Amino acid sequence: MSDDIVDILVIGGGINGTGIARDAAGRGLKVLLCEKADLAAATSSASSKLIHGGLRYLEHYEFNLVRKALIEREALLAAAPHIIEPMRFVLPHHKGLRPAWLLRLGLFLYDHLGGRKLLPASKGLDLRSHPAGAPLKDEFSRGFEYSDCWVDDARLVVLNALDARERGAGILTHTACTGAERVGDLWQVALQGGDGKRHQYRARALVNAAGPWVAEVLGQISPQGSKDKRMRLIKGSHIVVDKLFDGEQAYIFQNADGRVIFAIPYQGAFTLIGTTDIPYQGNLDGVEASAEEIDYICAAAGKYFRQLLTPLDVRWSYAGVRPLYDDGSEDASAVTRDYQLNLEAPAGKAPLLSVFGGKITTYRKLAEHALAELQPGLGFTARDWTERVALPGGDIANADFDAFAERMSKRYTWLPRSILQRLLRAYGTRVQALIGSAAGMADLGEDFGGGLYEAELNYLKTTEWASCAADVLWRRSKLGLHLSAEAQEKVAGWFERSRDIAA
Repeated sequence: MSDDIVDILVIGGGINGTGIARDAAGRGLKVLLCEKADLAAATSSASSKLIHGGLRYLEHYEFNLVRKALIEREALLAAAPHIIEPMRFVLPHHKGLRPAWLLRLGLFLYDHLGGRKLLPASKGLDLRSHPAGAPLKDEFSRGFEYSDCWVDDARLVVLNALDARERGAGILTHTACTGAERVGDLWQVALQGGDGKRHQYRARALVNAAGPWVAEVLGQISPQGSKDKRMRLIKGSHIVVDKLFDGEQAYIFQNADGRVIFAIPYQGAFTLIGTTDIPYQGNLDGVEASAEEIDYICAAAGKYFRQLLTPLDVRWSYAGVRPLYDDGSEDASAVTRDYQLNLEAPAGKAPLLSVFGGKITTYRKLAEHALAELQPGLGFTARDWTERVALPGGDIANADFDAFAERMSKRYTWLPRSILQRLLRAYGTRVQALIGSAAGMADLGEDFGGGLYEAELNYLKTTEWASCAADVLWRRSKLGLHLSAEAQEKVAGWFERSRDIAA
């Protein structure tokens, strides 16, 4: 594409960058996206894995953000019913914190702000008799239950990139933007691939969706424009422990410091707990959960669960940095999660759009807003379209995943149910491309353990930009939690061999 002029060059392969690339490509624009690492390598794979309105944001009077997110919750569930699924959340009433009437009022608003259609309403619970009360301490006798959705965050990013590519966009992973300057009415952008090769591209518009690096990128390409752009980096950490409770429900716990944490069923055998909210100023390429944060999460969960947790119980932890727009809040947890789009469009010069803040739930609306900002300068006429179109693999009749899974189980009778269910959840209708003509387990190639076979590695490498074991084991799947160290080494060896063959 280096000899052509693209309409939009997007910097950043997280959820906002890939969402914008998909939306733009679907409008017939020529799009190129570059990502310096893997897709969803940073914040977009380090979330709480929720598509939610943000119940606690009501307390900060962010009614517009909550309403926007609640509407998106059902739109995304219809677009990707394989990687997004409804989940009930149990909120125990803590007698020393928010009063029950306030919780009821918040849940009433939560039920009605977004025009809920698909998900059941909230209700009260007697935790002394309800199964959801079994893992909780006796002091929690009363609670509430409401609906939100769980999402495989990294796969959501990959599916947006895949749809963008299938609509004509160029997606360059392991390719860094090393510089950009306006030359007349175009941007001249320098990119460098992982192999060290440099390329020059020309673009009519530049989108800076670099996540935590957005201010750094803006400072490099528009020092003057970056002076009045305020951003706060807020770190959120999570831990994964062995399964703490039975059932498909998740929990949301209040803390005395005003924050909440979630405890979510994860990967069948685990519980995911988080998150924290602390200011961050460290290395953005090496973000990890600190010992203090792990202690905080364990202590917060221990106030509610009968089973006490210590750092020794943690099987895995991860952390991400959210690039939030600085609204002046002193409390990091109160900083708005809504997004801000900053457009620099000097007369006669190529526009630059920078993305600050946002949450995974509202990425699709953010992309629509970004295209609306760019439309006057680019002059396209195509209208919004993503609300009505499924993501790859999500074209499931009536968005009924259970009925789809039952049909597939009759088609692939030779696949163990647990393996088939994981593949269907990850790939939806695209599972047929992954399995291909295989008629038995032997046809799937080498067995790496944990239900991972060579056929899936081939699919991820050729179709979804996977280039190393971490891309597969910790982003496109979470099989790293299930595979032994020896099995993970075998996966790494497979990628090494495939690179040697390609060379």
